[in-house]
Parts: sequence; structure tokens; C-alpha cells
Amino acid sequence: MFTGIIETLGTIINTEKEGTNVHFDIATSISDQLKIDQSVSHNGVCLTVVAIGDGYYRVTAIEETLNKTDLGTWSKGRKVNLERCMPANGRFDGHIVQGHVDQTGIVENITENDGSWIFDFSFDPSSGNVTVEKGSITVNGTSLTCFNSKNGRFTVAIIPYTYEHTNFHELKIGNKVNLEFDIVGKYIQRLIKGYQ
Repeated sequence: MFTGIIETLGTIINTEKEGTNVHFDIATSISDQLKIDQSVSHNGVCLTVVAIGDGYYRVTAIEETLNKTDLGTWSKGRKVNLERCMPANGRFDGHIVQGHVDQTGIVENITENDGSWIFDFSFDPSSGNVTVEKGSITVNGTSLTCFNSKNGRFTVAIIPYTYEHTNFHELKIGNKVNLEFDIVGKYIQRLIKGYQ
């Protein structure tokens, strides 16, 4: 389980396709603190560390993950948001984040707002995912509060610290992002609508 509070950035230094899987080698300042079989959130996607090298580590994405997230577009030089699992005795600063991306969204607009940034996102609402005003949303693994919540659309405000210490500073209009909707909202949605 994660909290959506990004710990650091990593940079993809190599990608390698093997069958339907893709291996990603990621350089980061925390690579020497990782261990094989550890779960790490990458732009909100929970991936398992499968190898560790000098200043980098490797994770593998399967076809299901590549199809449901933006990982299929990742290439050398791309920066990704990283968060290790929350320790059992740690603070819960964000919200409950599973690291299981529900779907992707699109950056519709970015507005600089005198020291902060306003990001508007859209997503396909046909899968039943919803946001609520002042509710939690995870965008590329970052725990945020959404507003202007509408069917298939929402907005978030990004403070300077988050803009600088996550990959929000690299996002452009039209970019694809990973979305994980609030787990409590997903359970309520399932209770109301049932299985179809």
C-alpha cells in the first residue's frame, strides 16, 4: 500500500522488450536502499524490483499493465514519480493508494496561477470511475484533491513543491497520465451498481 506522497524521481536509462513484457532500468538516488522483490510505485503503478545494479534497478511490466497504463510510451530519459510502500509504523500523509491504476487520463489544460498550477484532466467515464468534489485522486502516483468534478473530468491544483519534486513539471497538454480513483469511492460504486 502507498500514500501518494512521492518520495523521489527516477530516470529510465534502458528499456528491453522480452516477449509481451517490457523491462525498465531506472536510475534513482534510492536504488541502493531497494531490495529484490520489493514493491515500488512508478507513476502510480506498483511494480516489483527484479534486479539491482550500480545506481539503478530493474522492474518488469506485463502486457496487462502496458495496456492499462501509460508505461507502453515510456522510453529512455523519461522521469517517473517513485514511492516505496508505506511502512507499518509510518505516517499516513496522503490517502490509501493501491498502486493499481484504473485507467489513463489526458491533460486537457495547464494554467499557471501566480505561483501554483491548475491542471485539468479528462478520462473515459464509461468504465464507471468517478471523482467527487474535494475527494482524493491519484495522478501518476501523486495523491491530490480534485475539484470541478464532472463526468469524465476533474481539476487539481499543484503547489510549487509538488510541481518541482514530481514529474508534473514535465507534463504538457495532450499527455497521458495514470489515474487511480479513490478505493472507498470504488467500493461504494460497486455496492450501488453491483456486478455487470
